[in-house]
Amino acid sequence: MPWTKNNYPNAMKNLPAAVRNKAIEIANALLEERHMEEGNSIAIAISKAKEWVAEHGEKRDKPEKK
Repeated sequence: MPWTKNNYPNAMKNLPAAVRNKAIEIANALLEERHMEEGNSIAIAISKAKEWVAEHGEKRDKPEKK
């Protein structure tokens, strides 16, 4: 069952929203495309999501101020 913004693993509950949302996206992709075990996909997804947010920031969904 894919995870959503409202239904995600407990390991993601204390993450900032931007990291958690990206981690959900990554974990779902790992489960579907790589047929990875849930535990491994969660750990990898959290790690990669933290890297992604650090590189891209949390401004992704916010319009730029002029």
